Amino acid sequence: QGFDVNLAGYHVGSPPGGYYSPWTNPFLENPKEEEYLTERLTNDSINLIKQRDTSKPFLMYFCYYNVHTPIQPFKKKMDHFTTKAESQFKDKVELIDEKGYEAYTRPRQDDPAYASMVGAVDDSIGKMIKALEEEGILDETIIVFFSDNGGLSTRAAGRVGPTSNYPLRAGKGWLYEGGIREPLIIRAPNLKAGKVNDTRVISMDLFPTMLDLAGLPLEPKVHVDGKSLLPVMKGKTTQHHDALYFYYPHYHGSNWKPGASIIVGDWKLIQLYHWEEIKLYDLKNDPGEMKDLSKSNPEKVIHMKTKLETWLKDMKAQRLKPMTEQELKLHKEKVELLKSKPKKKKKKKA
Repeated sequence: QGFDVNLAGYHVGSPPGGYYSPWTNPFLENPKEEEYLTERLTNDSINLIKQRDTSKPFLMYFCYYNVHTPIQPFKKKMDHFTTKAESQFKDKVELIDEKGYEAYTRPRQDDPAYASMVGAVDDSIGKMIKALEEEGILDETIIVFFSDNGGLSTRAAGRVGPTSNYPLRAGKGWLYEGGIREPLIIRAPNLKAGKVNDTRVISMDLFPTMLDLAGLPLEPKVHVDGKSLLPVMKGKTTQHHDALYFYYPHYHGSNWKPGASIIVGDWKLIQLYHWEEIKLYDLKNDPGEMKDLSKSNPEKVIHMKTKLETWLKDMKAQRLKPMTEQELKLHKEKVELLKSKPKKKKKKKA
């Protein structure tokens, strides 16, 4: 994708070989001693910053594997978060039944192993910022902190997600707010620190924002779906996108089933293809999406559904035929059968 250097970037989200070396990532050399992946990526990235051509600007697209399964604790932080969890949580967590969806959501983050992995990212970002400061370029560097999706909090019956997005509903893989509403922090020169903004934005906005912050001309033919966030960040407007669209026509491991969604103002419509249902929520008064208002607002449903359908047609979106209950049952049986098959033992070499 045009980068000069690739460190550990691979085509899978889960770290090949896990978080502790030795890894099986072909783009990452193994150390002589045990090393935690997050620390390794941070140290290598700091070295790149220090060895850069100081006569030119640089862009670093730094994607930590944290926090992604497998949940492997950051040992340096584990004692701290274990003690914290033991003092803070005395009762066993009760999962939230996503009634009708055959899934359950974890309502609180009480897993010290998961917390330690977040702690590893916190420490590493601190080291990166310190390195930029030591290089004398912190105040002229734009830093964007962003997540790709909500935490894995919702799973099929019998499985428990490792984290929580409460009070937002559900999590990774779902079109409820717990799955699509993410943390976004931007630190940039000439922007007042500590400001919080509730304007809804989307990841495609980051490209034009970076151009704008760097004083470069925008390229609307390239970032056709994105708009610069600079007017929003400077407090000049709270109106950004007329509508936001989401399309996830897949059967996800979190037990999400095909659907699409649209947000217009404070209203959000979710079309659940598998269940042949439509849900409507008022996000201003019900951010947890607990009260379906589709029956009491039929005109709003028709208006938003029409906008969503028009967008899908304009995008030439691939439309998948949902599985029937019988097909889904057979699919699950095949998956369970594959899981139960004993693994072949490797023959010992003579």
